[in-house]
Amino acid sequence: MSTAEIASERQRRKERLAAAFRLFGRFGFDEGVAGHITARDPEHLDHFWVNPFAMNFKQIKVSDLLLVNDAGEVVEGDRPVNRAAFAIHSQVHAARPDVIAAAHAHSIYGKAFSSLRRLLDPITQDACIFYDDHSVFDDYTGVVLDPEEGKRIASALGENKAVILRNHGLLTVGHSVDEAAYWFISMERSCQAQLLASAAGDPVHIDAEMAALTAGQVGSHAAGQFGFSPMWDWITEVESDLFD
Repeated sequence: MSTAEIASERQRRKERLAAAFRLFGRFGFDEGVAGHITARDPEHLDHFWVNPFAMNFKQIKVSDLLLVNDAGEVVEGDRPVNRAAFAIHSQVHAARPDVIAAAHAHSIYGKAFSSLRRLLDPITQDACIFYDDHSVFDDYTGVVLDPEEGKRIASALGENKAVILRNHGLLTVGHSVDEAAYWFISMERSCQAQLLASAAGDPVHIDAEMAALTAGQVGSHAAGQFGFSPMWDWITEVESDLFD
């Protein structure tokens, strides 16, 4: 890419990132200082853009985003970075060169479901997004502050689009910010649906062949990006200050 193309793509990713934070705030995914979404820089591939530590998702603007290098140093921005964000996301981005963005938050249904130490079942069309394409990190060792722990999470993620972190929450990745954010939103809702259905009775599973077919229809990279589109259209209209 030319210098102008790199600058344009960087701006686009940052705008998408700010919009994703606003959406996460609207959906109630914020929990104190926890949670982070990252976007790989299009020029410095071992650097990523991320939210400042202890800034509410609902207030984040493009100008607030930090650029962090592979040593955890803030090279652009004037606020500190969440150490857990660096420990996790640096290792996910390093292990998955295909990943442009990763999202993690302590959303209520995701963290409730994570305590069950299990995968999502294919009980709805939307849950099939994750059919045979997510995993469980079956350990908990406190707040993730050590990059070695981030490596273990990245290893558990493997080549999947998502990983359930036991007793912790959800983490999703994508080939775009749009995709990673949409997968997180869909996974949170799928956790909610399974918890509700299981509380009410014995959910009927979609059979394996049909679940795999549906996964191809609703779980592609393009489907994730397209699914984010109406959310982008809405949030950028009602909260246009995010572009500042």
